[in-house]
Amino acid sequence: MELIGIRCKRTPARIPPHQLPYLWITDPGITMSRHIQNLISQGEHQQLDFKFEISDSRKIARTLVAFSNTDGGKLLIGVKDNGAIAGVRSEEEFYMVEAAASMYCKPRVEFEVKEWEINGKTVLEVDIPRRGDGPFYAQDEDGRWMAYIRVKDENLLANTVLLKVWKRRRKARGSMLEFTEPESFLMHFLEREGEITMNRFRKEANIPKHIAEKVLVNLISMNIVSLEITAKGAIYRLREGYDLPAEKPSKTSWKTGSRQ
Repeated sequence: MELIGIRCKRTPARIPPHQLPYLWITDPGITMSRHIQNLISQGEHQQLDFKFEISDSRKIARTLVAFSNTDGGKLLIGVKDNGAIAGVRSEEEFYMVEAAASMYCKPRVEFEVKEWEINGKTVLEVDIPRRGDGPFYAQDEDGRWMAYIRVKDENLLANTVLLKVWKRRRKARGSMLEFTEPESFLMHFLEREGEITMNRFRKEANIPKHIAEKVLVNLISMNIVSLEITAKGAIYRLREGYDLPAEKPSKTSWKTGSRQ
């Protein structure tokens, strides 16, 4: 039976990793090497990111908020992009993550750290839970607060439509939505074509940007339309299970939240 020492920390405690108490695991089926290797074998994905080192707290803040705004995730520090274990070089790595969470994330991102010793090399496993009280923002080099989401193995900026959807969904009560010509046009277009971008919606429906945004926010908030953000832009699709309105409807009121 192998005895394994894991140093654990949950922020906001200000204690360096080497001074943290041990949590001893005596399960013979679990080893430090196996646990980390199992994570590394998955490769980087939506809930896992590798960092050889932390040299910029602002940059790591983007990953922290992206995980918090999406599905949560783990950050392995001391692991190269190709999965090779290099180990962290100093305790400064821990403090850089702490600075990112407390100084460059708004609101503060809470996280938990496990320190693993593998063949004389230290790997930090940073666990960031998904939070429902966001959105979370990271401060960039120009002092601007930007919201990120995690898409596959990338941190991508949340667009204006998603920010407005988050704001709408934070409201406790629903609101009335009138199905007018732009809503009807969009739903019928998506039924025929499958997907659309913001620019194409504006062009095809011949409406200004603020109207197009309002329509998309309303339909996404009601779970009628889905939003996929990619490195090339945002794509909107019709969800299944909704009856299409008339092609040129009279005003029809729906209450947001009624079909979620």
